[in-house]
Amino acid sequence: MTIPKLLSGKLLAALEALGVEVPDSSRIQVATAADLRFGDFQSNAAMVLAKAVGKNPRALAEEITGELSVDELCEVSIAGPGFLNFTLKPDAWADLAKAQWESDDLLIQQVETPQTIVLDFSAPNVAKPMHIGHIRSTIIGECLSRISTALGHKVIKDNHIGDWGTQFGMVTWAWKKGVDEAQLEEAPLQELLRLYRSASDASKEDEAIKDECRSELVKLQQGDPENTAIWTRCLELSRRGLDAMYDRLGVSFDHWMGESAYNDALAPLVEKLKAADLARESDGAVCVFSSEAVKPKADPFKINRDGEWQDYPMMIQKSDGAFNYATTDIATVDFRVNEWQADQIWYVVDFRQGGHFEQLFDVSTRLGFDQVNLVHVAFGTILGKDGKPLKTRAGDLPQLNDVLNDAVKAARAVVDGKSRLDSDEEKAALAELIGVNSVKFTELSHHRMSDYVFDLEKMVALEGDTAPYLFYSYVRSRSIFRKLEEGVAENLSADNLALTEPAEIHLVRMLSRYGDQVSLVLDDYRPNLLATYLLEIARAFHSFFEACPVLKSEGQTRESRLVICDLTSRVLREGLNLLAIDVPERM
Repeated sequence: MTIPKLLSGKLLAALEALGVEVPDSSRIQVATAADLRFGDFQSNAAMVLAKAVGKNPRALAEEITGELSVDELCEVSIAGPGFLNFTLKPDAWADLAKAQWESDDLLIQQVETPQTIVLDFSAPNVAKPMHIGHIRSTIIGECLSRISTALGHKVIKDNHIGDWGTQFGMVTWAWKKGVDEAQLEEAPLQELLRLYRSASDASKEDEAIKDECRSELVKLQQGDPENTAIWTRCLELSRRGLDAMYDRLGVSFDHWMGESAYNDALAPLVEKLKAADLARESDGAVCVFSSEAVKPKADPFKINRDGEWQDYPMMIQKSDGAFNYATTDIATVDFRVNEWQADQIWYVVDFRQGGHFEQLFDVSTRLGFDQVNLVHVAFGTILGKDGKPLKTRAGDLPQLNDVLNDAVKAARAVVDGKSRLDSDEEKAALAELIGVNSVKFTELSHHRMSDYVFDLEKMVALEGDTAPYLFYSYVRSRSIFRKLEEGVAENLSADNLALTEPAEIHLVRMLSRYGDQVSLVLDDYRPNLLATYLLEIARAFHSFFEACPVLKSEGQTRESRLVICDLTSRVLREGLNLLAIDVPERM
């Protein structure tokens, strides 16, 4: 049980002893104090209940403090109109630190009702390299997966790749005109991108070529053996290139259920929607229209044009009989609910797809999938230093591999100037770790809906709110143990943990919040809360390190400070791991 919950229970017991009726116990909370000058925790219970019991809030607060049984745990004071402030005693902080240090999971509270959560993230298009735009979905998704799992949920990670559609007609056309087999083996995604671009450019200049590309796609959809063989090889080659990128990012998936996995379900799905009167023909196409159940302003199937609300349907079958990604997405919800028994499905996708997901969720509810919680975890845009969406000089989105290589190069410059490592091999490995993970941490340290400027120099700096600053903090907390006499680290004990200095108490106070911070991330799918917390831990550790000598201290004080250092390193390491970020042991 956390300290706030423990104090909340004692507060309710005091109110009961006073005969104060509490109609809603959830309103009687003890929360972490916003300003540590007034204590560690606080409650506004007296102000919430004063009117109902006909008493002055401060007078009621004084009565409550007289009944509170917390002398062994903390000191209680009253502030302002009746705030109850709780200041934990050093022994209480020591007991909490001991419990956290001895806990395998650092006192993360498991959820009371675990759920099956399907996480749909990354989802690149096959036959194209990943670009910078994929980093947000990929890293946010992996982080949410790790945190959900740590809290006790069952998580199914599905990479819903774009492995069907128009681009394959173009790739197939260009493949037949001349594929470079050597390049396919050496850099498969680059060669497939070359094929796609050559067909795209050619079709823009010649309408006949565009028709030939469409013809190749139709042949693929009809099961032509040659085109199917090319498509299958595209998938295999793309998977090889994508796996290499995911390995570099430290990301994994349970399934790769791409768009093609649902092809056989699409025609029956359209018929089902038509039979249920949820879809109808419109100008030769089949569309889902509004249920007219809500006002137009809140209806995703309405749009305001020239001051008038008009239909804005979701097309699920084109006039030529082809299906689209909307049809596939509906079929995907069906599969995930019925086959994977999903309680929740989270889509980590660009905010610009918000309208599509509003329609998808509405259709899913009308289909009877109202028992599953469908969530669009949206995110903003990565900007260049000019404040505009990040692009290359040619106007394309930068390829992710190029971005990571640039980050590693920038990190290597820092490593060469600051690192104490000896060999070039060690420095190269450290630069790779710092470069890649600095990009990831920068992503996660911002609110997911915020746009942010992509600045490599700031990302890899040792000072500031950066990954290298956290790495340095971790390495510093571990370096102490390499200087100890043999056997000391292995025989550490927290049985006699004692906290006497303000910097010790403050660091332990911050460390104790770890479990709560992990849980808070899922309240609004905000990894930045954990990233910010870890930066606060690092700052508190440096203050402790400067104020409280560790190796130069003796006896119980020395052992206590070693335990605090060890606990700090574990919180930093495990917290960063939940952010899908690896830490170096030396820098």
